[in-house]
Amino acid sequence: MKGNVLIQGATMVLPDKTGKGDLRIRDGIIETVALGTNLTPQDDELIIDGEGLHLLPGMIDPQVHFRDPGQPEKEDLGSGSAAAVSGGITSFLDMPNNKPSITTLEGMNMKLKTASEKCVNNYGFFIGATPDNVSDLQDAVGTPDAPIAIPGICGIKIFMGSSTGTLLVNEREALEAIFKGTGGLIAVHAEDEKRMEDRLPMMEGRTDIAAHAEWRDDVTALIATKLAVELAQASGHRLHILHLTSGIEADWLENITVLPSKATGKDAIITTETLPQHLTFDETDVAREGTRLQMNPPVRYKKDRETLWKQLKSGTVQCIATDHAPHTLEAKALGFPKAPSGMPGVETSLAVMLTHANDGACSIEDVVRWMSTNVADCYNMVGKGRLEEGADGDVVLVDMNNARTVSDEHTWTRVGWNPFRGRSLVGWAQVTVVAGVPVFERSTETGPKGALLVEPGSVGQPLVMTPWS
Repeated sequence: MKGNVLIQGATMVLPDKTGKGDLRIRDGIIETVALGTNLTPQDDELIIDGEGLHLLPGMIDPQVHFRDPGQPEKEDLGSGSAAAVSGGITSFLDMPNNKPSITTLEGMNMKLKTASEKCVNNYGFFIGATPDNVSDLQDAVGTPDAPIAIPGICGIKIFMGSSTGTLLVNEREALEAIFKGTGGLIAVHAEDEKRMEDRLPMMEGRTDIAAHAEWRDDVTALIATKLAVELAQASGHRLHILHLTSGIEADWLENITVLPSKATGKDAIITTETLPQHLTFDETDVAREGTRLQMNPPVRYKKDRETLWKQLKSGTVQCIATDHAPHTLEAKALGFPKAPSGMPGVETSLAVMLTHANDGACSIEDVVRWMSTNVADCYNMVGKGRLEEGADGDVVLVDMNNARTVSDEHTWTRVGWNPFRGRSLVGWAQVTVVAGVPVFERSTETGPKGALLVEPGSVGQPLVMTPWS
């Protein structure tokens, strides 16, 4: 389903400037951007009043775990997609550590079919790497000499350290075979398995949450990040380092990472991301909230948070994801070390970052670049990430003037809680539009939770991403 919409009088964040004006979407595509002028409404289009609101390109979350198939008590593609559009996220990339893990093209096609039936935004999926499934990976992404790009398949996910699920590739020989034998993009969860195993005895008998970050320390992450970069550089493979958490990693990656659109020469293109959690929380928050803030890699320390901000602003870190990985509160209540790692994120990521902008830590334009434009750049997404004529009509209207406190009772995610509970945020999505179709609204009539406006499967397409040479 594609629609015709005219959004009037909003403050538009365009690629090269920000200003008030109108924007028209016809048949799901941005037809006209009129800065400083008014467009005449047409008979067959929906009019949306954007007065007092900011109009942004739809946000793209490049790392979520929507738990489909296999863990519907936590999330599925339908509930995760609904939660995402409530947070202004019009496209997402989902991970393969499901039950069962998705490691074949057959499994990928199954997830794509499920998404077409359940989702209300655009979707893409990673195929999971194992020590011996190179041929399966090639079916999905091709080889170095013949890369392929199937709509909705965004790349290969490698867990270099054990996290959640059964996927793990930590031996150098197996890693080299994947880097040398496949096309596409490789995204890595970078934690060194051997160091975690060696340090595990240090945690014996500890039940305090502080032990989690001590066990999975920054050196554990740095070792794996260095190895992934080494393998990418040796093979020329496109590499994306997921959920960067430590200051030493961010500093080490300086002058190594680069946006694909700015890359020159034949060197491997390496990018990375960080999360709103790691830009907001530190050890004091973890001590207060306990296992609600337990994730892998962990929320670390104030010094790490400060360095991540510095390197995000400098361009060493290219984009922001959420690593939305919901678990039930019953499971989280088991305490450390029994509680699972992971937390929801898609509903509040944009508001969290726009609140940072409102507080002076960055600009609204920065947030758009980190959460939309640069994500599309990192994944070669066609038509996404910018408010410009000819781009896809995926947009979000946000309110920068009125704050609302995060409450578990207003969440859309199936687990019914949010790590940012109790925080006052601005920048909440008021209307989320996918391909010119309003899919979500938050207003006085709908209340703070908002309302889904379309049926599952009626809106949203597999993301088109061009192949990596």
